Amino acid sequence: MDDLPPRLRAVCDLLMPGVREGAGRHEYDGRLPDYSIAGVRDALTRVGGGERLEDPHDEAHLRVFETSLRTVYGELELHRRNPLDHLDALDLACYDRDYAPAAEREEALMRHLAGWPEAADTAVRTLDRVPAPVARALLGPVRGLSAGIPAGSGETGDKARAAHARLVAHIEHLAEHGDPDAALGKNALARLMGAGEGLDLDLGTLAAQADRERDRLIERLTDACARLDTSTPPLELCRALVRDHPDIDGVMEASRHWTERVLEFTRERDLVPYHDGECLVGLSPESRRWGMAMMSWAAPGEPDAPSWYHITPPEPSWPEQDIEDWLEVFSATTLPGVTAHEVAPGHFSHGRALRHAPTAVRRTLYSWAFVEGWAHYAEELCVDEGFMADDPRFEIGVWLEALVRVTRLACAIGVHSGEMTVEDGTRRFTADTHLAGSAARAEAARAVFDPTYGRYTHGKLEILRLRERAREEWGDGYSLQRFHRAMFELGAPPLGLLDTALGHRP
Repeated sequence: MDDLPPRLRAVCDLLMPGVREGAGRHEYDGRLPDYSIAGVRDALTRVGGGERLEDPHDEAHLRVFETSLRTVYGELELHRRNPLDHLDALDLACYDRDYAPAAEREEALMRHLAGWPEAADTAVRTLDRVPAPVARALLGPVRGLSAGIPAGSGETGDKARAAHARLVAHIEHLAEHGDPDAALGKNALARLMGAGEGLDLDLGTLAAQADRERDRLIERLTDACARLDTSTPPLELCRALVRDHPDIDGVMEASRHWTERVLEFTRERDLVPYHDGECLVGLSPESRRWGMAMMSWAAPGEPDAPSWYHITPPEPSWPEQDIEDWLEVFSATTLPGVTAHEVAPGHFSHGRALRHAPTAVRRTLYSWAFVEGWAHYAEELCVDEGFMADDPRFEIGVWLEALVRVTRLACAIGVHSGEMTVEDGTRRFTADTHLAGSAARAEAARAVFDPTYGRYTHGKLEILRLRERAREEWGDGYSLQRFHRAMFELGAPPLGLLDTALGHRP
């Protein structure tokens, strides 16, 4: 496919795994990016320059991504200190969805698998600055990559498994001997979070916003819990509520039930511009069963096909307490909000709108702070619009998830500025959310390898800010439908460019 302007193509070449799956750019099927030190340096020479795009927003949108790539790979060299890009490059689960005939996808998978030895060895040579906490946190996902290798892949599979073993051994070594300090530093985190969004961020200001949002959420949670029980402290009540969940065999049925409910509600309230498409509920691909629930949408660059709301029930062989902890995500209190986030009016609805975005830039380059911020905003939107208004458990579940996400933002800032340890983060999750024990520690530890995991709250707060400006500037012309259409016409824009939506004409 040669339909992308050269500047956009240069960006896509470095973001190959993401645009292949998220945007449906399947000209990259069977290919792996070169994340070696020399390969990245060479790719960056092709980023930027060239002809300006005619559309002012698209030009600004593309420039943000060009700046972000220079920051991530040129300035911070994250491909040397974080295995995530290398994991994304090796991942085979992108071929699981039915976007093309099975034989065509299988052939692409085998070509991709044949590239594993070179890519895995590149990762071993390149990952020379990985802090030990980052390596330890990602050992599970690194080991799990081999689950995607087909059983009948012959010599190609054997060579891939051997290469995978070399990568696992390297990450294990780093987990034991890497730098014990995982902090990026305050300035580096500000650059990382800001460059990808076209923003000049002040982390102190953002941390204060996170604290104010936490206080607002606790107040909303307290009010909602009082509708059920005025005698039990809110978080104590919540820890009891999440124990009301289906058993392992009932998880899929419950997920399908709530998928139907949120789709129906979103259509009835006309909360998003497009209500077309099909969303199916099914088991997560084996290599991605580290996630409990996730959306795999029919991407803009593909022929239309069903999107998949992937669910991962716990394995019956797990220890009893691990099963219980996992199933709490699928409780009657939390699963409805999770489904609103993943399906409608969240990610599935956004994916339908991306297929209608008017330009290649908007259909291809996504701010994940906007993507996750929109889906997080969608949960609160459902509360505001009265979804399950007669059952406070839905609202309670939304505020519980929001407290987890705002605590992520606080911990990311704290850990990478050096003002908070993972143990401090664990205590904050325990104090401010319904999580405790290993679950609280796992959330705090995620900050070390996913420093922008505060993107959910950051994106939501920017969308709420913009909504208030739209109310003021549009006056009698304001409506939710107009506001949501105006944002979605921009695709998944960097947060610093959201104000473009205010120029929308109904």
